[in-house]
Amino acid sequence: LFFALSGERLDGHRYLPDLYRTGVRQFVVSKEIVVSEYPDANILLVNNTLQALQLLARHHRSRFQIPVVGITGSNGKTVVKEWLWQLLSPDFHIVRSPKSYNSQIGVPLSVWQIQPEHTLALFEAGISKPGEMERLAPIIQPEIGLFTNIGPAHREGFRDDAEKVREKMRLFDSARLLVVSVDTPAIAEAAQEWQNQEPGRQLFTWSKT
Repeated sequence: LFFALSGERLDGHRYLPDLYRTGVRQFVVSKEIVVSEYPDANILLVNNTLQALQLLARHHRSRFQIPVVGITGSNGKTVVKEWLWQLLSPDFHIVRSPKSYNSQIGVPLSVWQIQPEHTLALFEAGISKPGEMERLAPIIQPEIGLFTNIGPAHREGFRDDAEKVREKMRLFDSARLLVVSVDTPAIAEAAQEWQNQEPGRQLFTWSKT
């Protein structure tokens, strides 16, 4: 199934003829194409192919009731995810984000890997501007959240660290347990607000001091 994603530099629609010649017969597109050029293909026209990919992954995630850990932060997401995988893999059949697949495209591709045999999921999510986590959080739907840290990465996309923390915290809207360090005041404050928003939420904190 090929999603013709369109970006600033590349347009996935340009690859349809080559892919069709190699045998691909399932396409999701957002531009009008000459259907007669693909006589035995199934072509779905949508308003936004990235949004369609994300919605499909969101539906796939909703089919499974396994514990899901969502990881975000400015740095260390992949390292923490791999540490957890090494520690927990003897006891769980784990699905996890490949490498650093934590973008608007990477997250749905990661979540798409969930299969019935999995008993635990570890997914990371990264954002570069406001509004992006709002689309990723429903795809991951974590039960457990982990906020690594806040730093200068993608600083140009936010007014300040407080806004960046608030946007990243949106990943944990569905979580019941959140693990954070209280060494960073902005994270500690946001985590406490998260806990107070709904009864039953658990906050697990740690510190280097």
